[in-house]
Amino acid sequence: MTVDRGALEAELAALLAARAFDEATDRAVRGWGPEIYGWLVGVLHDEVEATDAFSTFADQLWRSLGRYDGRCSTRTWCYMLARHAAARVRGGRDPGERVPLSQAPASAIAAEVRATTALHLRTSSKNELSTLRAQLDPDDQILLVLRVDRELGWREIAHVLLGEEADAAACDRHAAALRKRFERVKAQLRKYLTQG
Repeated sequence: MTVDRGALEAELAALLAARAFDEATDRAVRGWGPEIYGWLVGVLHDEVEATDAFSTFADQLWRSLGRYDGRCSTRTWCYMLARHAAARVRGGRDPGERVPLSQAPASAIAAEVRATTALHLRTSSKNELSTLRAQLDPDDQILLVLRVDRELGWREIAHVLLGEEADAAACDRHAAALRKRFERVKAQLRKYLTQG
């Protein structure tokens, strides 16, 4: 199922303006959740860790929508939160610091999204490009997936990587650096291809 990004953003903006945070969380997890969950599986390379990260993401989304200020799209906000959740899981923090899926306010929605996410979004394809991507630095993998697979713009990617405190000027500066880094990543992938 393809998401109408513009319509979803407008719907979420209306819910947030009405301060209907529970409804906004529900709609955001249902709308952006399948691609976020697929991205987490791809980044973490482990469905169990991705499930933990998705649970953390859904809970953090619910907790954070009250401070969402519209400097980026809700989709970008979701990727930023998911990136932080993945880092927590990857960093091996004490499981007590994470909210178990069953206790998270958005748990039923998160479980439903995970269960209905298309298989091709949950599993890494076994093609040559996936193998090559796995050889990249984890931050370069994130950059590549956000730009190529998720089609986020440079400012959006900068916002995901810098976090919620980033202002427009910082995002613009970082976006320029990301474009250069992306060129280096593409060159590295071409090098891997010619060596293979």
